[in-house]
Amino acid sequence: MSEEPSVFVGGGGAEYGDPQRLLLGFGNRHGLIAGATGTGKTVTLQILAEGFSAAGVPVFLSDVKGDLSGLAVAGDPMGKLHTPFITRAATIGLDLAYRAFPVTFWDLFGQQGHPIRATVAEMGPLLLARLLELTDAQEGVLNVAFRLADEEELPLLDLKDLQALLVFIGENASTISNRYGLVAPASIGAIQRRLLVLENEGGAGFFGEPALDLADLMLTDAEGMGRINILAADRLMNSPRLYATFLLWLLSELFESLPEVGDPEKPKLVFFFDEAHLLFSDAPKALVQKVEQVARLIRSKGVGVYFITQNPADVPETILGQLGNRVQHALRAFTAKDRQDLRLAAQTYRDNPAFQTEDAIRDVGTGEAVTSFLERKGIPGIVQRTLIRPPSSQLGPIDPAVRAELMAASPLAGKYDTVIDRDSAYERLRARAQKAAAEAAQTEADPRREAADPGEETNEFSRGRRYDGGSTRNKAPAPKTSGRRSDSVGEAFAKSFARQLGTRSGQAIVRGVLGSLFKKR
Repeated sequence: MSEEPSVFVGGGGAEYGDPQRLLLGFGNRHGLIAGATGTGKTVTLQILAEGFSAAGVPVFLSDVKGDLSGLAVAGDPMGKLHTPFITRAATIGLDLAYRAFPVTFWDLFGQQGHPIRATVAEMGPLLLARLLELTDAQEGVLNVAFRLADEEELPLLDLKDLQALLVFIGENASTISNRYGLVAPASIGAIQRRLLVLENEGGAGFFGEPALDLADLMLTDAEGMGRINILAADRLMNSPRLYATFLLWLLSELFESLPEVGDPEKPKLVFFFDEAHLLFSDAPKALVQKVEQVARLIRSKGVGVYFITQNPADVPETILGQLGNRVQHALRAFTAKDRQDLRLAAQTYRDNPAFQTEDAIRDVGTGEAVTSFLERKGIPGIVQRTLIRPPSSQLGPIDPAVRAELMAASPLAGKYDTVIDRDSAYERLRARAQKAAAEAAQTEADPRREAADPGEETNEFSRGRRYDGGSTRNKAPAPKTSGRRSDSVGEAFAKSFARQLGTRSGQAIVRGVLGSLFKKR
């Protein structure tokens, strides 16, 4: 019987001569790479990315330390690591050949790769609230803003769209509260301050257009190798919530956009989530439930998700139970809690009578791991002590000049470089306000129009009228529209923009022109 397509991970058994493979047919059953700092997680991530790419599977990963850019360059046979690599390859039965892999560089800040952007509307209120660390009340106000923008066809593309809408909501909180529920000005101020912090951290550049086309993450090269998408995350890690929220947004977009494929022969995309603990740290229950839903269902879309973290306990049990392919590097037991975590980690593996799993996890050296991969019919494999194979690509970062050359030769060169600032909520509201102000100025300058209107300043007796039995004669004139009447949302917009334009008399005219802007649904 022919051998099933697989990714060679390393050698197991007593002499490390038993090949340990990750079957491509189960590559979308997700996985875990765990272990203490310095035990070899990054190299394991690198060789898995190489294996999937060689099999024609596109890969997305984040380069937290800057080391993974070496995937784009072949390993050096004259390098200092060549001899130990050849020795290890001989031990595990690998014919090591150095080669480069097709790579696409990405960067949320647009410096070390092609820019990645998403619109505010695509991010949605749930993830945006997580990114901004909002309270439940503040998240409710954010939902009001999204609802208002959706109903009134005001696209929220970048942060200035959202900020403009929040300014209006803050100035007209009482009016909007009548329609959407209580909106506290203090909550508006808190959201605006968090948006300011996000801007100061450089996150504003992530929101806008052109937005990322997910198909660009699933490309292959002319030889049929899957392109490895590398997100520069060294600077991004200074904003850990932006990092975690972006990756979760990307997973959610893949889940919502890709069609069902069942159990394919190989994954359509493999997604590596490094520093996974950042996703779950202080995460609200709703967010954890969303991650669980995505992890459970996205495999039917042909996407495999692999979490990389120091301790398996960093991942909630509801998600950990769905990770079928596991590479566990050493866990150090220095404290009572460490020993408890070690014991729990060992209990998740299928026992091997040749050794104690708990002892093996504690004792494996750098470049060695305890592994278990799904076998035929999805059965978890018996745990093995595995010597991880050496990489075929360069171990370590590449020079900035080489990165620049690769970016220039990328099939996506130039596609995302220029920001597009198309007509959206901010521009539409500003244009309408300016038009209303111009009409107000024209009205003030046109005496014929003023003469045609007898004016509201004339009193009740300026015109003859039939005697009505005293029902109106001695009554005060009907009051003009004032704060006692609840303005509609459109009228409130009009007054708000008139104030911003500094046109005192324009408020009444703007209200009349834009009164139908926000029609009652």
